Amino acid sequence: MATRADAFDVGDYVVYPKHGVGRVIELQKQEIAGMQLDLYVLRFEKERMTLRVPVNKVESIGMRKLSSDKTLREALDTLKGKPKVKRTMWSRRAQEYEAKINSGDLVSIAEVTRDLFRADDQPEQSYSERQIFEAASSRLARELAAMEKTDEPAALKKILSILNEYAPKYYESAEAV
Repeated sequence: MATRADAFDVGDYVVYPKHGVGRVIELQKQEIAGMQLDLYVLRFEKERMTLRVPVNKVESIGMRKLSSDKTLREALDTLKGKPKVKRTMWSRRAQEYEAKINSGDLVSIAEVTRDLFRADDQPEQSYSERQIFEAASSRLARELAAMEKTDEPAALKKILSILNEYAPKYYESAEAV
């Protein structure tokens, strides 16, 4: 099959930028339009979706192995930082947030999660803000869960505990101004 160093094996967890964490369940050879193609068959449990990715398209799509421990630490440290909310129209910010989520970059996803987090005592979020926050935090939790060999709810609990611990101090200092 593929001889590159970043080739994936059956059972490996991989990150597909637009869908998040999936698992390689099979390597297939298929004839499509008269051409022989080698395919990775990915399973995304949360979406109950199976995806076939041509081996030669892996790089251009941006499919990758799970993040390194260093990248995971960087993402979790990002959650502890000060939220950055631009003063642009919501539609523009929403597009930027969606692009960051779909990039598959763990630190960018953590930035979106941090920026859209609202503690229980904070003002209500709009429906679309909450949707994007849940998409980002879920994507982050799934990769964290796969890396720490736990489940998504436990990983999400860890993320929310970090946010609940660090976010209030930024809101308190903003109110004091």
